[in-house]
Amino acid sequence: MHITELVAELVLQIGVIILSVRLLGRLAKKIGIPSVLGELLAGVIIGPYALGGISFPSFPHGIFPITETSGLAVSIELYAFATVASVILLFACGLETNLSLFLRYSVAGSIIGISGALLSFVMGTFCGALIFNTSFFNPQSLFLGVIATTTSVGISARTLSERKKMDTPEGVTILTAAVFDDVLWIILLAVVLGFVSIIGETGGGISAAEVLFVAGKVFGIWLGVTALFLVCSKIIASFLKLFKHSLDFSVLALGIALILAGLLEKQGFALIIGAYIAGLSLSKTDIAAIIQERIRPLYEFFVPIFFAVMGMLVNIREVMSPSVLIISGIYTFVVIISKIIGAGGPALLLGFNSTGALRIGLGMIPRGEGALISCGIGLALGVLDNQLFTIAVFMIFLSIIASPPLLGLMLKRHKQGTRKLVKNDDIIHETWEFESEDIADVVMNMLLQELRSGKFYVQRMTRSESYSAQIRKDDISITITEEKNSLVITTSKTDMPLIKNEIYEVILDLARSIENLKQSAIPIELKKELLDTDARSSKDLLAIIDTQCFNMRLEGKTKEEIICELVDVLEAKGKLTDRELVLSDVLQREEAMSTGMENGIALPHGKTDGIKETSVAIGIKKSGVDFDCTDGLPARLFILIVSPKKSSGLHVQYLAAIGSILGDDVLRESIIDAATPQEAVELLRKKKP
Repeated sequence: MHITELVAELVLQIGVIILSVRLLGRLAKKIGIPSVLGELLAGVIIGPYALGGISFPSFPHGIFPITETSGLAVSIELYAFATVASVILLFACGLETNLSLFLRYSVAGSIIGISGALLSFVMGTFCGALIFNTSFFNPQSLFLGVIATTTSVGISARTLSERKKMDTPEGVTILTAAVFDDVLWIILLAVVLGFVSIIGETGGGISAAEVLFVAGKVFGIWLGVTALFLVCSKIIASFLKLFKHSLDFSVLALGIALILAGLLEKQGFALIIGAYIAGLSLSKTDIAAIIQERIRPLYEFFVPIFFAVMGMLVNIREVMSPSVLIISGIYTFVVIISKIIGAGGPALLLGFNSTGALRIGLGMIPRGEGALISCGIGLALGVLDNQLFTIAVFMIFLSIIASPPLLGLMLKRHKQGTRKLVKNDDIIHETWEFESEDIADVVMNMLLQELRSGKFYVQRMTRSESYSAQIRKDDISITITEEKNSLVITTSKTDMPLIKNEIYEVILDLARSIENLKQSAIPIELKKELLDTDARSSKDLLAIIDTQCFNMRLEGKTKEEIICELVDVLEAKGKLTDRELVLSDVLQREEAMSTGMENGIALPHGKTDGIKETSVAIGIKKSGVDFDCTDGLPARLFILIVSPKKSSGLHVQYLAAIGSILGDDVLRESIIDAATPQEAVELLRKKKP
């Protein structure tokens, strides 16, 4: 195939993969399962053994033809993309790892990883011997043992990351154990390959001394490189900072991870080990959060490709065979149980309770890239035939499917996983409460700006119910979390005085600014200019108006009664989740300054947590109600606008759009005199954007 055709085919394949993983990943999230499962299933569905192998014009062998040259059914080019994705995934996992907990649990992780790997190897080999009625030392059985050994840390890491459990004792132990797991897998693979050579499968031979030399070399290089990068982490961070811009040094950090991954691969390690070491070494530096955020787009692009390609390797045609299904089921059950017992058992003796031990055991279940590499080597050497290869890959797929939901279910339990509470005695928490969420917002933004000006690295993050920021500078580490109307500061005892002084200065500056604003701005005068007919409007904004949320005959005699009636209109149509909260927030906004405009118009509004989406209620009272309008006249047309907090953009746009319509004297009077809600709404939508 010409190189132009090859590139065109690769581009098309990647496009199809991205579309598929996004659709199925989102679907998986909607039904409450990890998105990684959707991405894996996407790979199976569009893979060469399913839809990807169907021929049609211009694609006689399908979009994803079976490629024998790579030994893994997909093209070398596509597998290369998946490999780069695995490096990015493990680099990000290393950055997210709590280094202090990693070091604290390194001994436990090594014991758990080695125990789980050895038991899986023995049980996998023994299972192969029983199924095929051969000896324990048969090459096929030994390869099934090696395939069962390694853990796909990427799968568990994705689940831990989505559940925000990466830096828990169980999360750190799983990642640490998986690293030792992969190191032992390399050693066992080397030993098994040597044994295959001895019995004449590939010719030649290898002595016990040579096997021990390989084992010592692997451990020595891994420990040496890890220690070297941890010791030199500050030097590496200082070098990266020379490039000033956060995007530049973040990309360069990923480049270092790729280089280390490639160098360790040359020494017989998996690429992912080098990537994880690079990320781990930078995790304690002040630029870790910045790098993590900056490489996020690359992560979101590449990592789903990795999981899709893993799914593509499953030959569902072979799986449909009854004999393959039975053997695959037995093999899968054995290797899953061996990991749970082999990893979870020692955890019970190393400070974890039954919940924590089960979480660790479930986190060690998935097999992935390492197991697939073993499958490819076995297939290339002729030790595994196509049926055995399919059985092994099917086991990998089932283990990947089983782990995320089971691990996610255990992580949902709000129960400590260790027998003793794990905490850092030097870390303390302080909470500052303010009168409103808006004030907390302003204080946090001003505080972060002050810290940035002090050469701190600040990275903001959004979570489901809170907003937080990680602040780093040299050895100083601060976390600020905004929860409704309060700020929670987490840092060391020695650094808390610094942050207290910063907050004190910010509050003083804010108080001075408010006083200056009161003296220089006259809100009543500004309000007169809000009904501007030149303001931008749009059909999307006006579409929010619902004829069913219209009251043509309001009965209230005060502004409070009018607002209450309009809130009741929204309540009757099921727009609210908390009526009392909505009413309270709108009235509180009204107390700050009346929303009575001029020419008989009032625009009461507010931001509230009592509603899910921006909603509008309209009411008319021709006799009018005193609403403290700027021209002193009673208000006759009332438009209530309520929006969720944290989504003020649409709220403000709608206020401006309504103002542009009601600034037209003729149109305004026509709306007030309308006979039906439908007629009034048509008039409101009449003005062209």
